[in-house]
Amino acid sequence: MSRYLVVRVSQGLLTLLLVSILTFFLINLAPGGPSAIMNFQSTAEQREALTKQLGLDKPVVQRYAEWLGGAVQGDLGNSLDSKQPVGELLAERFPNTVILSAATLIFTLMIGIPLGVLAAVKRGSWIDRLITFMSTFGMAIPEFWLGILLIIFFAVIHPILPISGMMTAGSDFSLVDLIKHLALPMFTLSILMLPNIVRFTRSAMVDVISLDYVRTAKAKGLGAYRVFFQHALRNALVPIAAIVGLIVPILLGGSVVVENVFGWPGMGRLAVQAATNRDYTVVMGVTILVGAIVIVTNILTDLIYTVLDPRIRYE
Repeated sequence: MSRYLVVRVSQGLLTLLLVSILTFFLINLAPGGPSAIMNFQSTAEQREALTKQLGLDKPVVQRYAEWLGGAVQGDLGNSLDSKQPVGELLAERFPNTVILSAATLIFTLMIGIPLGVLAAVKRGSWIDRLITFMSTFGMAIPEFWLGILLIIFFAVIHPILPISGMMTAGSDFSLVDLIKHLALPMFTLSILMLPNIVRFTRSAMVDVISLDYVRTAKAKGLGAYRVFFQHALRNALVPIAAIVGLIVPILLGGSVVVENVFGWPGMGRLAVQAATNRDYTVVMGVTILVGAIVIVTNILTDLIYTVLDPRIRYE
């Protein structure tokens, strides 16, 4: 196991290095790169001073080497827009994205797994077809369009829930207030995630409920809950854990759109603001952090396999 972890961590670091190289060179070599932030109505001396300040007078390879040297020591540079350290901006926004993503994932699993089990148990019935149709419909809905519809319904037609931010401006922190602000973006993201959980749970359960031990449990007179949730679902959790690991990048990608629609102050909104303002140091920081999260999630998913199924061993 230790050798496997060393190999996976090494692969993850190499992947992160390649992501940083690709992102840095695309930003710096593409039209409208860092030099686009200059005001060309300024004097030649002012442009030259800004060029030296940003290091744009150096070769791109040298600039990347300097950035990488700082990143390895935890220094991601300063924002070109706000002049704040990129690390501070990420530390400020990252917890907000974690709150939204974690709440969405928990809510999705609580709804998606029972629906997937029900669809498998009622395979071929109208319940199964209805759940499958709803899953397909959910995959086809653009999150920005759904978010706008929810805003119109719950904030304009029926002003029940707030539509922007994490808390009411000027008020002290309140868990109830946070939940109210969280409801709409969480539901929007859940619609994006739910079809994957439902479909994979149904597929895994269909394979399991036809096995001998499930029929034996039924023959012993066990109740439906114990048969399907305590016995069958336990052996179907490995593929479900796999899809949970795979949807984390989708969750982070979807949060970019949803955070901007609902004004949620997370990393997704920060990334869009940085790209709009051509703040390439912040774009690099967000990219590296998201890449690290995806890599760590994949490694943790592999480790969870061994807990769910003791037959799985990594050598």
